[in-house]
Amino acid sequence: MKEETYGAWNIYDMTELARRRLPKGLFEFMHRGNDDEIAVRDNRLALDAIKLRPRVLRDVSKRNQEITLFGKKQKMPVIVAPTGSVGLAWYEGEIALARAAAAAGVPYTMASSSMTAIEKVAAAAPGGTLWFQFYMWPDRSLSHQLVARARDAGAEALIFTVDTPVAPGREYNLRNGFTIPFRFTRRNVLDVLGHPRWLFGVLVRYLLTTGAPRYMNFPPHMQTRVGALPMGRSVQSNASINWDDVRELRKLWPRKLIVKGIQHPQDAVMAADCGADAVVISNHGGRVLDSTTAPILILPEVLEAVNKRLTVIVDSGFRRGSDVVKALALGADAVMLGRGPLHGAAVAGEAGGLRALNIYREEIDRVMALIGTSSIAEITREHVIMPEMNGPVPA
Repeated sequence: MKEETYGAWNIYDMTELARRRLPKGLFEFMHRGNDDEIAVRDNRLALDAIKLRPRVLRDVSKRNQEITLFGKKQKMPVIVAPTGSVGLAWYEGEIALARAAAAAGVPYTMASSSMTAIEKVAAAAPGGTLWFQFYMWPDRSLSHQLVARARDAGAEALIFTVDTPVAPGREYNLRNGFTIPFRFTRRNVLDVLGHPRWLFGVLVRYLLTTGAPRYMNFPPHMQTRVGALPMGRSVQSNASINWDDVRELRKLWPRKLIVKGIQHPQDAVMAADCGADAVVISNHGGRVLDSTTAPILILPEVLEAVNKRLTVIVDSGFRRGSDVVKALALGADAVMLGRGPLHGAAVAGEAGGLRALNIYREEIDRVMALIGTSSIAEITREHVIMPEMNGPVPA
């Protein structure tokens, strides 16, 4: 049966559909950046400035996007990134997106600040590859208990996000009324009432089943009702996190350990020294510290610094399959996708998430053919030209 498109022929279409379906406050929390959103802009400018250098007259009739990551084959060179708001965008959206990722043959990363318990997600998508992301809370023992839950639920990788020692500003959340306590204003009440599909399909459905949405992976005393805390500031920050936390996690976690939020080559080296299996070069999609360098530009420096000691993944700003190919050409092992699959799930749950991933799949496949490659391994630095150079990136 032909796949439904939902009117989305690219990720930008999917984003616009999500914007129409969701209340403004929720959509802006999902989609926007921080402060003046310079990093959001620059993430795209950097990717757009990198040019592709095609090779022609190659037999590209048999193309394959499979890669092997951590010794396990997957169908595409991407990973669904952790997005804590997916359970607000769609009823039990974590399950929907986990199933979509499983159908696409790629890992799904569940955020600790999800509305659905990790055990329930693991049971609902048994054929998929489940990863788990978390922040270190001020009470480290509680975070370590959560790590144990992820281990027992069968998560194959643990992602420690380290770029948010304090909560970002994101003034638009306050302006939109996503505050503590929730301020009922004419603007946000009318906004929610103006989006009945979301109101009844998500919020009312939660109220009639499990009650008001809660952070179900948190300890009971931290499972605050979502409406009672400002979006983006409801996760307890810990300004004391340090490299000893990575060393301790290495002792506690028996599977793949990933450090997410790396933006400096020496921090990647430190992650390797502390026993991490991988890093994610990321500026959180421009959602934490504004005016940061686009991760795609930091990628070559990190690869040189770590010298193949660990797996290197990159995210932030990837909206096209061509963006993914550029990262692979520069040496990334895989790319994490956040907003694209999230917006797909917001539009149509599992089917929307799968549609978003298939958009990337179709675009990657088309770009591979047009640059003269049949496999991911054939995509090399000769296929890209960096903006500050008048030639290909040196090998």
